[in-house]
Amino acid sequence: MDLLTDILVQAGLRRRLIGLRELPAATTLRFPCEKSIGFHVVVSGRCFVHTGAEVLALRAGDVALMARGQDHRLSTVEKLSKRAIELHEWSVLPLDGVAASVVSGAYQLWHTPVHPLFQELPDWYVLRAEAEGKLTPLSLAIDLLAAETKRPDLGSQTVVNSLLDVIFSFILRRIVAESSANKQGFGQAVRDAQVRRVLELMHEDCARPWTLVELAKQTGLSRTGLAERFRSAMGDTPLNYLRSLRIQAAMRLLCETEQSLEQVAGAVGYSDAFSFSKVFKRSVGMAPREFRQKNAQESAHTYRFRESPSVGGASG
Repeated sequence: MDLLTDILVQAGLRRRLIGLRELPAATTLRFPCEKSIGFHVVVSGRCFVHTGAEVLALRAGDVALMARGQDHRLSTVEKLSKRAIELHEWSVLPLDGVAASVVSGAYQLWHTPVHPLFQELPDWYVLRAEAEGKLTPLSLAIDLLAAETKRPDLGSQTVVNSLLDVIFSFILRRIVAESSANKQGFGQAVRDAQVRRVLELMHEDCARPWTLVELAKQTGLSRTGLAERFRSAMGDTPLNYLRSLRIQAAMRLLCETEQSLEQVAGAVGYSDAFSFSKVFKRSVGMAPREFRQKNAQESAHTYRFRESPSVGGASG
């Protein structure tokens, strides 16, 4: 079981290529990211990310990834201009005096709650080209992305989108691997082989009526031993984590299918729509029917991603 892929699929991520932004000198772009995780890859030149709390200086080959909700501005100068240009205004601006070229991608998590992995992401994670080296898989993917955006050819859109997914997945993998061994969360949980196996079992079939006893039996631990080990690593209980998985899967089904509440309930491990609705409302803050109606009403929102497929193969 590929845990990361399943997390991304169940989250209902939608990807959008922001494209090659050739930034003239003293230009500032505003990126509203209330519901999106995203990253900027600097193809050439130098630019600055203004986060509100600090200014990140980026050079060619650097990548900056932001957690969900990190509104920011991208500029070619360290001191912000008075007016930030919205993305939809970019096409009408002249491109004289290009100071930097940047490829940006965004991955939208429209609904909450989100998986613990996304809650644990640092506000900003910067990968420096000089620290990464030239021949790692991630640096090679960045080089390929830069080359494809500079010299597009047949199938370039597919190539670029695929490379965005590769870079995004590599960076998430890196963040998980670098997360503190002393900090509870997903990163620590996947380091423990038996806790990781429990996660894999629940992700493989979240609808199965798992009990603590059955999960412990599958991993060779006692019921008490598993409970203590899982809580020590994840900071939560196995059954609470299972409930969060089921809610993630249910939100995706309510958004992407026309299944009845009874069908959705059965698909995510609940015996009837009533018990499912009760748990769903406690977790999400609204009943499943209300959630589905709200999602339909927001489907045409200006900033909602619709057109692009997401990591893991979910449709956009």
